[in-house]
Amino acid sequence: MTRLLAGGNPQIAKGYGEAPIQAYIAATPGWKQAIVARLDALVTQALPGVRKAVKWNSPLYGAPDEEGWFLSLHGYDRYVKVAFFRGALLEPPPPVGSKTPSARYWHVHENDVIDEAQFTAWVTQAAKLPGERM
Repeated sequence: MTRLLAGGNPQIAKGYGEAPIQAYIAATPGWKQAIVARLDALVTQALPGVRKAVKWNSPLYGAPDEEGWFLSLHGYDRYVKVAFFRGALLEPPPPVGSKTPSARYWHVHENDVIDEAQFTAWVTQAAKLPGERM
C-alpha cells in the first residue's frame, strides 16, 4: 500500500515515463483518482508524445521536444491542484493566482464538471511556451 502524504497525495518514487504516472493514479485515493486519470488522459490525447514524470510526489508533463515542464498535478484534501507554470500567458488564464507571477492554478473539486475543451486549450497553449526546468 502506498503511503499518503498530507492532503491525501500519494507518495510515489521519482521516475520518468508512463509507469510512475500510472502508479500515481492507482495510488490516488477516492474521488481524486478519477479526476487525475481523466486529466492525464486529456493531456495524452492533446499532445501525442508528451513527456511524463513524477517528481516531488506530483505528476509533471512536458512538451515532446522540450526539456522543461508546463504542467503539474497535486492532490489536496478538497481538490486536485492543476498548476500551469506559465499560466499567466494562457488565454484565458486559469482562475487561481500564485505567489509566482507567471504561474496560474486550476482547482478541481469533487463535484466539479471538468471543462474538457478549456483544459485541452490550456494544455495545447502551455505546451508551446518554454517549459519550467526542474
